[in-house]
Order: sequence, then C-alpha cells, then structure tokens
Amino acid sequence: MNRLFPARPAALALLALLSACATAPSQRPLNPPRIPTVALGAGLERVMGKDARTLQSLFGAPDLDVREGPARKLQYVSTVCVLDAYLYPPAAAREPLVRYVDARLPNGDDFDRASCVAALSRRLEAR
Repeated sequence: MNRLFPARPAALALLALLSACATAPSQRPLNPPRIPTVALGAGLERVMGKDARTLQSLFGAPDLDVREGPARKLQYVSTVCVLDAYLYPPAAAREPLVRYVDARLPNGDDFDRASCVAALSRRLEAR
C-alpha cells in the first residue's frame, strides 16, 4: 500500500488536468429565435398583408410575376422606382399575402418604400 500512496498525488494532479479539458454541455435556448417581421411604415399599409389582386387593383398588371413554390414575387416598374412585393401564404392552401416589400431606383440605389408605393399609385392613374 505504501507504493500506491506516492502515486496518489500524481493521479489527483492528472485528474485535475483532465477535468479542466471537460466542457459543460451546451444549453439550447428555451424559445427558438423569431423570424423578424417588417414593421409597417407610413404608406405601406396599402400593400402589406394584401393579396395579388389588391396589388393589381392598386398598380395595374405587374411588370414581372415570379413564382417559386408557394411564394410569389410581383415587380412593378415606373420611371421613378422599382417595387418588389414578396407574397407568402399565411398557412397551407391559403392565398399568398404581401409579407415584405423592397424599393429601389431604376439604377439600383435604395429608395423609400412608401414613396415608391405612392409613385406607383400615380402610375396607374396616369394610364
């Protein structure tokens, strides 16, 4: 037993070193992260949450209509701006609604979304 006693401090030191290498188990967040939603800005209430028919009544026929799976993108172009409206179904077998809009100048620079909605509304009135 005397032979084991001197080895005991070395074994304890080795265990202490090995325990320093251990990691705590990762904890999962209690709530999964939420997908951010686009806040309604002034002037966007005319398009956000609306269906394709409503957009067509506001702006006329889209210049581009792209479908990918259940999603849909409608693009409206004027001399002032380009508006992309992204429609997604709120639930299975439901009609897609506008969940996000993006606006830019014809050269690709950013443009205020509400101003683009107003400009496109005037586009239809001019026809």
